[in-house]
Amino acid sequence: MKKGGALAASVIAMVSGFEGLRTYAYRDPVGIPTICFGETRGVKMGDHATPAECKDMLAVRLVEFETGMTRCLKNPAALPDQPYAAFLSFTYNVGVGAFCSSTLARKVNAGDVRGGCMELLKWDKAAGIRLPGLTKRRLAENALCLRGL
Repeated sequence: MKKGGALAASVIAMVSGFEGLRTYAYRDPVGIPTICFGETRGVKMGDHATPAECKDMLAVRLVEFETGMTRCLKNPAALPDQPYAAFLSFTYNVGVGAFCSSTLARKVNAGDVRGGCMELLKWDKAAGIRLPGLTKRRLAENALCLRGL
């Protein structure tokens, strides 16, 4: 990860805390088969994994999401750790495509990191339905993001 262990630990704690660990496949609130810490890629109902496999999967996928996120930012290395961690948690949740095409990324690329932090609060819906868990997550990401400014 960008700046090493402390940042990685912060992102892993945030993502795993909000995603929760489930070792058997389940359907998320909008019906997508999901396992472990919110993993959806290639998941089929009936799949299962050990907690160790889930932790490994999260670590690998966070690096993948980080790579995708940083490709969409003009100067990711210039971001303070807290906004970087908040944006990575967000990207893991919504996907690289949604992050890259978002007003959040446009604001950050224009130098308005605070504006990017505030955009997080708008992303608390899934399939058009406001989900309390997403609202809580976005508030936490927003608070972390603003702490770094």
